[in-house]
Amino acid sequence: MRPGVARAVLFACLLAALAAVVSASPASAKDPAATPARHVVIVGLSGLRWSDVSEAATPTLWRLAGEGSVGSLVDYAVLPLTCPADGWLTLNSGTRAQSDHSNAGCGAFPAVVASGAGATVPGLTALVSYNKQFHNNPDWGLLASSANCSLAVGPGAALALADAAGHVGSYLPSPSDLTAAVLSRCPLTVVDLGDLGNTERSSVLRSADSELARIVADLPPGTTLLVTAPGATIKPPHLQVAVTDGSGYRAGLVDASSTRQPGLAVLTDLTPTVLGWLGRGVPAGVVGSQMTRGTRGSLPATIRSLAGRDAAEQVWRSTHNAFFWAYALADAVVLAAIGLAFWGAEPQRRRQRARWWRVAGVFAVSVPVGTFLANLVPWWLLAHPAAWLYGLAVAWSAVIGLAALLGTRGMDPLAPLGAVCLLTLAVLGIDVMTGSRLQMETPFGLSVLEAGRFYGIGNEALGIYGIAALFAAAWLGLAALRLYPSSRRPAVLVVAATALFAVFASGWPGFGGKVGGTIAMVPCFLLLVMAVAGIRLNWRRVLLVAVSGLVLFAVFALISYFTPVTGKSDIGRFAGDVLHGHAGGLLVRKIHSNIGSLSVNAFSPVIPIVVVLTGLMLWRPSWFRLRTVPLAYAAEPLLRPVMAVLWLMPVLGWFADDSGVIVPAAALPMALPLGIAIAAAAGYQGREARYRGTNVAGPSGPRIAGSAASAASRSRSARPPSPPSSPTSSRATPGG
Repeated sequence: MRPGVARAVLFACLLAALAAVVSASPASAKDPAATPARHVVIVGLSGLRWSDVSEAATPTLWRLAGEGSVGSLVDYAVLPLTCPADGWLTLNSGTRAQSDHSNAGCGAFPAVVASGAGATVPGLTALVSYNKQFHNNPDWGLLASSANCSLAVGPGAALALADAAGHVGSYLPSPSDLTAAVLSRCPLTVVDLGDLGNTERSSVLRSADSELARIVADLPPGTTLLVTAPGATIKPPHLQVAVTDGSGYRAGLVDASSTRQPGLAVLTDLTPTVLGWLGRGVPAGVVGSQMTRGTRGSLPATIRSLAGRDAAEQVWRSTHNAFFWAYALADAVVLAAIGLAFWGAEPQRRRQRARWWRVAGVFAVSVPVGTFLANLVPWWLLAHPAAWLYGLAVAWSAVIGLAALLGTRGMDPLAPLGAVCLLTLAVLGIDVMTGSRLQMETPFGLSVLEAGRFYGIGNEALGIYGIAALFAAAWLGLAALRLYPSSRRPAVLVVAATALFAVFASGWPGFGGKVGGTIAMVPCFLLLVMAVAGIRLNWRRVLLVAVSGLVLFAVFALISYFTPVTGKSDIGRFAGDVLHGHAGGLLVRKIHSNIGSLSVNAFSPVIPIVVVLTGLMLWRPSWFRLRTVPLAYAAEPLLRPVMAVLWLMPVLGWFADDSGVIVPAAALPMALPLGIAIAAAAGYQGREARYRGTNVAGPSGPRIAGSAASAASRSRSARPPSPPSSPTSSRATPGG
């Protein structure tokens, strides 16, 4: 493959990703009718999935789906196992709430005692106290307060319509007690059809569909109907059913601004949706958004797509950990094998070792973007979806790595790594700006069931994205310094432009809205710009760098809160909580989540040790008798601050993001091969650095700028001697 062809392949990868995400952008959602509904009926069947729905098995639900809008519901309350009681309690308050159980299984359903025309839930006061530990601040009784009259039918419905003291105004024990007259009595009726467990699932489903048919037949005119699935008793969690039928929802797809994904809503969207239908305002503390209608294709194709999304979630859940282990072990085995195969202190052996470490690093760095590009093919709709996902990921990684190596022949030794990082930044940044379609259910991407994030850069991709962006900017800056050796301005401009794209794609509320990304990346980019510009560090600049990410995050948050054009986002909601004095609970949850990341598994406590050791190796390589890193610093002096910010970014992400230590842990399989490849490529490139010298320390204190003469002197003194006739004396690798 010629270099021009290889470069065309890399460019084609970017164009393919751009075309896919643009073409996949959802049709604009339409708000439901502004006129309040005369009646709202909520029917819940816990555990109901789209794989259960068919024209033969559930004719009533199939007909309602054809008439109304359909979507998948993310049933996530507090734990991944969201039990039916959790779902009904969350519907009650509009905020995530939980009954007393662990993630191992559901506890006993809270008892409901009929009392005259109403009922009581004796255990609700205890559940109110129990939920205080989660700091979600539920507004108990919010759903019942949306109407001057409400009727609960069944125990789950009683939980949904009880007030904080456990009182239910109007209650019927069974759906069989419903009649047309009863359904016409109140503006709001909530019906519990039970739970679909593992035992006799098909018979329970048939019975529930028959009961639903009778309810639908008795609905009064002007009714808006919601059929959904509050929680489930079985593991693993699945995406469940949401169907709306009424004015403004005819033959459509359920959309919600909380997810920004077509056909996807969350449990906390149900309560504000019902409040909107009844013409009630939504309190500021409610975290969900009103469900709207988007366009869709045929019903069979739509349901197949919704079921496919759940299949993709199951692939992510069952293979995600194994992928990271395989990725990390493959890195270790390949890099160690290269070290053993070319063991020795002779200059020729060192160059050979460095050459192959560079090649291995290029392919290792290509893996993350390859996994995202796998979503260009709808593998979740194919037989054996896991095999398709990882087969496509491997194929994309191989193509990108090979194209980067061949397409950058004749360029600087860091070019293949820089090209792959630039492609990673472009693919992820453009995807985030156009809907995050490539993020969904990929190994580094978003799992709506497990992670609870639906758009933007995910927690596990944060380190990947930031490291790729920083090195892409650094590589472009180095190239500009070589191209314009008499001026730093072009290099500063290209680094600043890359930073602007990376930060705004990730952090702007209308795109990614990623808090941790903004806080972590901005200081690192400022340090990189200073290094390229030759600006010395002093305590004022250090202070500016330290607060820069927080300041920009605050600006984004206020813009999101006060400017509806950016769309609803988590950071805008946080700004509102701060302004109204309700941010304490959210901050406590974030801190607990961050600290809890250290106990996710037996290996989590090892990550901080690895991070500290890696930092020390970059700072004081002589302590570890490392030779390649000092050679790289001598050959390319700007690499010292570059490597520093590559290390710093996931560390800041660790403390800024609620996923905590997961940020550096997920980045390590890409970051370590990248760092080794950078050092190997630069340290054994066999020629002087061709840009204005830089260093990070001098007689006047911490600084970025140094003299070209001192850099060249260090380069000459640190570079090992090479045989005069060695073919690698002027180029360490075929692409160098």
